[in-house]
Amino acid sequence: MSAIANTIPQSRNIPRSVLAIIIGFLAVAALSLGTDQILHVMKVYPPWGVPMWDPALNALALGYRIIYTILGGWLTARLAPRNPMKHAIILGVIGLVPATIGAIVAINGNFGPSWYPIALAIVGLPCTWIGGVLHRRQS
Repeated sequence: MSAIANTIPQSRNIPRSVLAIIIGFLAVAALSLGTDQILHVMKVYPPWGVPMWDPALNALALGYRIIYTILGGWLTARLAPRNPMKHAIILGVIGLVPATIGAIVAINGNFGPSWYPIALAIVGLPCTWIGGVLHRRQS
């Protein structure tokens, strides 16, 4: 009987998979927007709604978003019930959708330099992959 039980594939834990991806996504969003808010309050960034044209400020925002996206990929992989790299990559693919929409809106709305939202869309998937790799190395 145990031989038969060992041949039955493990049931997929879809709710836990979805939750791992949602938590990773929300962590990236919350950390990014929270840091943005702190920098606005400290008057490092211009007020909300005012375009930010300074390349150094955009590079700063891109830098911490890269770190947070790597962390989101790691967290998603860490929480995944199985196939952690697959979950991290799914997070990156899902994040590509709002990043691409955001890039289109930002470029058409003249909210700042075009390279910044394009860079956000480009780096998201590689960053979540790196987060998955970091998790794999720790496991």
